[in-house]
Amino acid sequence: MNLKEILAISGQPGLYKFVAQSTRGIIVESLADGKRSNVPPTARVSSMGEIAIFTDTEDMPIDQVYRNIYKMTEGKPAVSHKAAPEEIRKFFAQALPEYDRDRVHVSDMKKVVAWYNILLDKGMIDLEEPAEETAEAEAPAAAEKE
Repeated sequence: MNLKEILAISGQPGLYKFVAQSTRGIIVESLADGKRSNVPPTARVSSMGEIAIFTDTEDMPIDQVYRNIYKMTEGKPAVSHKAAPEEIRKFFAQALPEYDRDRVHVSDMKKVVAWYNILLDKGMIDLEEPAEETAEAEAPAAAEKE
């Protein structure tokens, strides 16, 4: 799952795909309706590839959280981000039992769930592990064979 070109823009609902750099910021395309717009350089823009969720041990990249949700829901949409806070907490605890309950708020969980459903709807969720993790996992196995 390559989320580096998928953007979350503070104050704007939904997710956006990076299209191009412009003299007045960046041009993005909404995943919801495909409309393009210019985002000024003063806007807070976050790449989905850089977002992580606080856990009790170390931060978990959002793509791994999405893999957990995908496996848990068997590829079906997650609970609605408009569900009751208790329902969202319960769902999130099932998908990521080790999340930091002091630093991850219901509003964060709602965003994660809403973004997951958008990405799933657009066919952008997959279960492939990142290349670095796969290479690291294969290296010890190759060393053991020698």
